[in-house]
Amino acid sequence: MNSDYLIFIDESGDHGLASIDRHYPVFVLCCVLIRKDHYVNQLVPRLTKLKLDVWGHAEVVLHEHDIRKPKGVYSILQIEHVRNAFHQQITEIFAECEYMLIYSVIKKEEYARRYAAPASPYDLSMSFVLERAFLELNSRGQGARKTHVVVECRGKVEDAQLATAFERIVNGNNACGRALPFDLVMVPKVANSAGLQLADLAARPIGIRTIRPEQANRAYETIRTKIRRNAQDEALGWGVKLFP
Repeated sequence: MNSDYLIFIDESGDHGLASIDRHYPVFVLCCVLIRKDHYVNQLVPRLTKLKLDVWGHAEVVLHEHDIRKPKGVYSILQIEHVRNAFHQQITEIFAECEYMLIYSVIKKEEYARRYAAPASPYDLSMSFVLERAFLELNSRGQGARKTHVVVECRGKVEDAQLATAFERIVNGNNACGRALPFDLVMVPKVANSAGLQLADLAARPIGIRTIRPEQANRAYETIRTKIRRNAQDEALGWGVKLFP
């Protein structure tokens, strides 16, 4: 039986360790856990309306990088009043839709220094977010049901590596010590997935918060209330992994 939830996972930053961007030396993997009825009745129509308001059609796939450096179809965001209205709607979507965030941030420079043969930051992050997502689902009575995990295709080699790592995690190589009832769904970059777009838009503000916690970060302040926490309002270890 399928669960009442969907999981969407997207990233910010390069997961490689050979060359590290000193301006953004982190890898963020952001998981959005959302009830299917909230997805259909809240997130999808709200994102659709936003696109209709700005572009007049709903076929634009939102990417955080393109919003920050608008060109092509995003050039309309160079107009101040359009840009302000766009960001206001994004903030309202972040704040008012019902979903949960679970994320991992790997500080790559420290990670590469500490370990002689470090595991892939992507694989390490995927383990954490899937484990915590399962624990949350199990607490909601969904632990025995199949939940689909949607990710974006990244290339033939990378997709094969991801599928292998995912299979290893869900087959029991995880902190829960059991098989996890997750099915992987890989979609092309052009897929107009509202869930993946939400994960994409949330991931970089999380990274910036880690690198420069003193910097004003309206997007992070909006989504911080969506992060998985325990009864004592602690997020670290529950919905957040910072490593090392």
